[in-house]
Amino acid sequence: MTIEQLMGMQANLMQAMMNRMNNEPVAAPPLVQVRDKRGEFLKGRPPVFTHASDPLEADDWLKAVEKQLNIAQCSDLEKVLYASGQLQGPAQEWWESYQYGRPNNAPPVTWKEFTEGFRSHHIPEGLIELKVEEFRSLKQGSMSVSEYRDKFAQLSRYAPYEVARDSDKQRLFLKGLYDGLQLQLMSNTYPCFQELVNRAIVIDNKRKEMDAKKRKLQWQPSGSNTRPCAYPQQGFPQRSQGPPNQWNRGQFPQRPQYHQ
Repeated sequence: MTIEQLMGMQANLMQAMMNRMNNEPVAAPPLVQVRDKRGEFLKGRPPVFTHASDPLEADDWLKAVEKQLNIAQCSDLEKVLYASGQLQGPAQEWWESYQYGRPNNAPPVTWKEFTEGFRSHHIPEGLIELKVEEFRSLKQGSMSVSEYRDKFAQLSRYAPYEVARDSDKQRLFLKGLYDGLQLQLMSNTYPCFQELVNRAIVIDNKRKEMDAKKRKLQWQPSGSNTRPCAYPQQGFPQRSQGPPNQWNRGQFPQRPQYHQ
């Protein structure tokens, strides 16, 4: 094949390609979709954190935020950025102070560093120990069984190792009930903690009903057995009948005399 023939074939091929391009539209390159991870994170309505009077409220916030970060499939640095954006008030001031305290050449804060620093500041170990002691000394007192159960559940979160087994949980719960209820419950065994709580609520409600009936009977009048007093009360002078001058002299009225 000569050079002229080769160049002719190339020209024909180029012409064919030009004709095809003129007749058919050229497909655009596929668009790369970029995920809005922050939008997905905020769509889950993560809570805002300012401060917490109860240390476990801070821990609950951290768990709720981390759950939404994982759903949005955020990277480690994105987790720190989005979670810190939910801090306000004193919590935001802590975060700004934490960042200012780091060296200028320090690497970006990781999620592990953020969670450890957050827990260290908002969930101090000394306060946790006080909550543990409060749980160990918890008594029902004037609370209802339901109120005592809620308080027991709240404080037990500070000492999860002490209620790890259901039997330990039942023993500690039973220990805090008032003596009369303890005696009634100790005579039986319960397959689980919830069964013990249910039985305690039933017995306590029954006791309250009986106490209410007793108080009602104490204040209820005796009805037909109540009779008016037949004798004058002491301390009050007896009212006399008839002429007062005769009674005062100790005399009795004379019978009228009739003359034949």
